[in-house]
Order: sequence, then structure tokens, then C-alpha cells
Amino acid sequence: MPAPSSTYRLQFSKDMTFEQAAQLLPYLSALGVGALYASPLLESGAGSNHGYDVVDPTRVSAERGGPEGRSALVAAVRESGLQFVLDIVPNHVGVALAKANPWWWDVLAHGPESPYAGFFDIEWAAGPILLPVLDADEEKALSELSLSDDRSELRYYEHAAPVAPGTGDEGTAQEVHERQHYRFVSWKRGAAELTYRRFFDVSTLAAVRVEIPEVFEATHREVLRWVEAGDVDGIRVDHPDGLSDPGAYLRRLRAAIGPGRWLLVEKILGVGEELPPSWPVNGTSGYEALRELQGVFVDPAGAGLLTQLTAEHIGRKESLHSAEHAARQEVAGTILAAEVHRIARVAAELPALSQVTPERLREAVAELLCGFPVYRSYLPEGRHALDTAVSVARTHRPDLGEELATISAAMLAEPQGELATRVQQTSGMVMAKGVEDTTFYRWNRLVALNEVGGDPSRFGVAPAELHSALAAREASWPQTMTTLSTHDTKRSEDVRARLAVLAEIPAEWAERMRRWAAAHPLPERSLELMAWQNLVGAWPITPERMAAYLGKASKEAKLATSHVEPVAEVDEAVAAWPAAVMADPVVSAEIEEFVARISGPGWSNSLGQKLLQLAGPGVPDVYQGTELFEYSLVDPDNRRPVDFALRQELLTRLDEGWLPPVDAEGAAKLLVTFSALRLRRYRPEVFTGYRPLHAEGPAAAHAVAFARSSSLVAVATRLPVGLAARGGWDASTVLPLPEGASDWHDIITDTEVDGSAPALASLLARYPVALLVRPA
Repeated sequence: MPAPSSTYRLQFSKDMTFEQAAQLLPYLSALGVGALYASPLLESGAGSNHGYDVVDPTRVSAERGGPEGRSALVAAVRESGLQFVLDIVPNHVGVALAKANPWWWDVLAHGPESPYAGFFDIEWAAGPILLPVLDADEEKALSELSLSDDRSELRYYEHAAPVAPGTGDEGTAQEVHERQHYRFVSWKRGAAELTYRRFFDVSTLAAVRVEIPEVFEATHREVLRWVEAGDVDGIRVDHPDGLSDPGAYLRRLRAAIGPGRWLLVEKILGVGEELPPSWPVNGTSGYEALRELQGVFVDPAGAGLLTQLTAEHIGRKESLHSAEHAARQEVAGTILAAEVHRIARVAAELPALSQVTPERLREAVAELLCGFPVYRSYLPEGRHALDTAVSVARTHRPDLGEELATISAAMLAEPQGELATRVQQTSGMVMAKGVEDTTFYRWNRLVALNEVGGDPSRFGVAPAELHSALAAREASWPQTMTTLSTHDTKRSEDVRARLAVLAEIPAEWAERMRRWAAAHPLPERSLELMAWQNLVGAWPITPERMAAYLGKASKEAKLATSHVEPVAEVDEAVAAWPAAVMADPVVSAEIEEFVARISGPGWSNSLGQKLLQLAGPGVPDVYQGTELFEYSLVDPDNRRPVDFALRQELLTRLDEGWLPPVDAEGAAKLLVTFSALRLRRYRPEVFTGYRPLHAEGPAAAHAVAFARSSSLVAVATRLPVGLAARGGWDASTVLPLPEGASDWHDIITDTEVDGSAPALASLLARYPVALLVRPA
């Protein structure tokens, strides 16, 4: 079965059940969507709004509708003529409430003797499993432990764990606790002392060992049953980089689902990085496309003034590279210290390192992990990434050269060995937590660029680079997914599109931001850069939403406060800031006026990047709700309920021939979205090949266009502020169309195109984008 024409991502939860999703299918079908793309559907933690905390992989989520609900949804999907794509989570399971996870509960009760002991990546030799759930004052918290009435469970407030058979008959709760296969410890000890592998630094998500055939079978049995029944047409694999051998896992999964099903990986590629050629997949979940498509709407000329503003505001110049290295070192030494210590213990078993002190080995391991230019290598593939990591580590710590060389040589000699496996699993964790979740909250020159898979040091993407990337995608990965927004993006596509306008007016932005920041300071200067950009990017926004966002952002930055070491007065000041700003009549009026000024160009950028994504190579995904202008910040803000009734009402009006204005209502974006999606669904043959098209004339630099086949052309406006400043499109700027044909039709406005080289002034008179097609 081929890849779908497009996908529409829905976040299932108790607030979006299978039954509710089934009711949306007529709308999704009318929108032109090719497949429903579902968040994970197995049993997850109670109230989970994402589903990545699977507690029982052997059954479907009851909260979302149970087995009957899932079957009914699949039947409705088929009746609507759509495909069904499923997100799966092979790397970890949720253990926040131990009793909800039958495997974890059994391991806590029976220790190494549990039939599930080998399912988890537990270092049994290091002693009892540490459960970091107690308050910071561990001694006081331990005094508050209690036993259930039947003495079968130990309890600490909402946390419970099983009492091992025969160990609970006598003694106090504290004495019984000392006899268990686990220990309740302070939440602060988890970072450095944890003895089970987890998802990043999240101790409530315990990693599972899907590399073991028995574990693969147990964790995938239910999902593969759905596949075998013909209920699932495509699979997206969450976080493959956490697995011990992603390539071997994907080959096993491909064999299980067959060659004809669509298979994607959530692999975050560095700029210029390619998927390992041995992976039998159709592509990624699309973050590299996000960087390219958005980047072409960022004006590179704004880099100088915004760089200057940043340096002046924070009081120093700092390169992204040095900021990233410092942040990676910080997370390796704090929140991921347990992983570093475990690798160091493995390295200490090498004869050449047996005499090296544990602290020195930990330093060498941390330095190596911080040197990877991409998330990880997949030895023997990707050796260049390991070589680069060693080289970078030696540059920072020449004194560790011998230890680094020994570790690297051992990894290369045994690419499937424990040392190579753990280093590669952990380098991705250090990259994700150090760069995405720390540096991207600190290095705030233009936060539109601080996105998953992004490189904020590259100020935008030149049209030639975009064309090269899209042509390569069509040639090598024509079935990969492309995206602009996901449940994980730091900001929605429309927030980033509006913030891209700041690169066109850097002086005006700098003057205003300095004034506003002086009137309403925050406890940390780089946080001010982030706060004001996000405020104008997401405006209008409630003080509550903005306060929740800033609270998370300030803690992720780890400069003035953090999740691990919260600073009460900083947290209070951050929480109070949005309401204070919005209550200031002068500043809030200025923000209102400024946002009104940049909203129009922002909408132009939004429509442009949406059209290029939907018409371009790959399979475009539409994240729930983003068919209208949607101004969300990082999760959980981007997982709020979507007003589907409004979208259905607007789509009905558009189908009656309404050509809406480009305004805050967002119907123009819905028009662009359904025009492209329907064309993809009903005329897939025109979405083949790729050829850059170049406008000619004085304003040519403001157009970006391409052809697919000889029957489809997409054109978008870029740098709209600069275009307006030069008086807009002039009559002599034209777009020559392929093959000199003159039978083109713009399906967005439903109008004929004038000739084979139309003037952009007429082509883009109504909207800043056009989607041209020739008759079948």
C-alpha cells in the first residue's frame, strides 16, 4: 500500500476519544486528508494528554474508548476512504504510578526473579532499584512511610509499591522497606544515582529492552495484531535513538509489518545529516523539512542587528556552539549524571582504563558525549560522528586524550558491545536535553529558529538551499513525512511565521523591546529576550497561558531557576510578569499596535510556508487545528482542545465559493489547506518530480516557486515587509511557467492564469500564494 496523500494528526485522550474522532471523519475527508494519524493508543497513565507514557502495551486505552471504540473508529476511517497511521512507543513505558504498570509492579515485588526483570534495563549489581519519589528531606519522608491494612503495599502519599512475598509480616513500615528489591529515595537523588535506564531525565518513564525478541514480541503483540487485521496502514516510531540498536529494531519491525506498509521514524536529523541507509523505512516525521520551509521566510539581513541586540541585552557575545557545549556539559553533570556514571563503570572494565580514577573516567565520558555533532552514531554506521566527538572532546580536554582514544577504540572494536551501545544511547539524550531543552531556551536571538531539528546559528535558509533540499527529498525520500507543527514543537508554525517578521524590522523591534524590558524587567536578561518575542508571537494570549509557558521556559533554561533547583522568588516574579505587563495600559497598547503591524506579514509567511509544505515533496502532515491560524506555545499549550465546529462551519462557507480576506479568522489558511490537500488526494499524479522556478524582474527575490510534474506550480511571497516597502509587485516581475503552457488555473482563487509568464502583481493580487494546475 502506498503512503497516504497527506495525514492529519489527532491527539487522543479522555477529551478526544475514539467516538469523538469518528465524528470528525466527514470533516477530515472533506478537508482532503489522506490518513488519520493517531497519537499512541495503548493503555497510558490516567489523564495522559499524549499517550507516550504507556503503562500496559498489551491493551488499548480504556480512557480513549477501549477495544470496541477502536474497532468502530477503524471501521469509520475505512468508510471515509482514509488510511490509518499509528504512533508507537518502543523505547519506554510509564511507571509514575507503579500499580498501573503490571510488569513494573511485578519487578518491584520479585526483583531479579521476576519474569519481567529482563524487560527493563536495570543495573541489578548496583543494589536495589531506586524510586525517586520522596520529598527533598529524605529522612523525614521515610518516617512518613506506611503499610496498607493487609501489609501488602508500602505507601508514601499517592505512591505505592508492592511488599515482596514473606517480607511484610513483621516490623514497622521503615523496617519492611529495608527488605525490598527497591528503595524509596528523595526525588533529588534520581539524577545522579538512578540504576535503570529511562527516557531522557524522566524517571517516571522506564526504558524497555526491545532488542530482546521476547520483549519485542510482548510490547508489540497488540499493535501487530491490529496491523495483521488490516487496521493500520502506517506506523510512526517514537524516539528510535533511545534504542540499543535502532537499525536492528527497524529491520525486525519491517519484517513484522511487511514491505508494503508506510514506516516512519521520529529521527531528528542535523543539518546535512542523512538517515542510515540500512534502515528499511520510508522517512522521518519531518523536522528537517520544518527548518527548511520556515527558514526561507526569514530575512538573513536581520541577523546583524538582532545579534547586536542580544549581545547588548545579555551583556556578552556568545556563539551558539559555545552555549550548546556549556549546556551539554551541565546536563551531563547534573540531570543525566546517572547515565554518565553507568557508562564510566562499563568503561572501567577495559584493562587499559582499570587504573583510571572513577572521577576522571566520568569526565572523559561526559566530554565524549558532549562532542557528538549529531544525536548519535549507529556503529558501524556513522563512524564519522564518533570521530568528530573524540576530536571535539580532545580540543576541550587534551589531558583526557588517552582515555578518549581507548573508549573510542573499544567502541569500534565491539560496535554491538555494552560500551558502544550505552554511549550512543546517551549521546542523543545529552543532545536533546542540552540543546533543545536548555540552549534553545537560553540563546534567544530569534526564537523562531529555536526549533526541534533547527540550527539557530544559521539565520534563515536561502531559496537555493531550499530548492536543493526539496529536490533531494523528492529524489531520495519521496514518501517521508513533512511537518510545520507537532505536539513537540516549541512554538506553532504561525507563531514562528509572525516572529520571522522581526528579522525584516530588527531596528524597530530592538527599540521597542528595550523600552518594554526596562518598564517590566524579569530576573534574567536572556529570559527577557525570549519572553517579549513569545508574547508578541502568541498575542493575544491570556496571562495564565503566558505565565505557564514562562514558568516552564525559565526552568528549562536553568539560569535563574530550574526544575531541580527552583528559586521561589524567581518563580514568583516570572509568574507575576504576564499579568503585570497586560495590566500596564501604555505597554499593552503598544504591543497591540505592534502586533497589528506585523500580523499581516506574519499571515503571508504562514500561508507561504503552508503552501510550500502541502505542495512540496514528501507526505505533508497537518497537526490538529493548524488549518486555521493557531498561536500555541510549547506543550501542554499546543495540546489544548481544537474548535472543530468553527472549522467545519468555515469549510462549508468556502465550499460555497467564499473567498475570505486574509485576517485573524484564518479562513484564508483553511482555503489554502483544503485546496492543496484535495488536489493531492484526487490528482496524485501531478505531485511528482521537482523543479525550481525563478521569477524575473525587480521584485523577483520576493517570490519562491517550484513545479511538480509539468502540471503543478506553487508560488509564495517571501519577505513581505521588504516587498511592501518597495511598493509591492510591479508589472514587470513575472513568473515563467513550465513548457510555455497557457492553460493554467489557480485552484485557490478558482481563476484562470493570464499567459505562460504571468505578472506576479496579477497572480498574487488576492492572496500572497497561488497553486496553479493544468487540466487532467
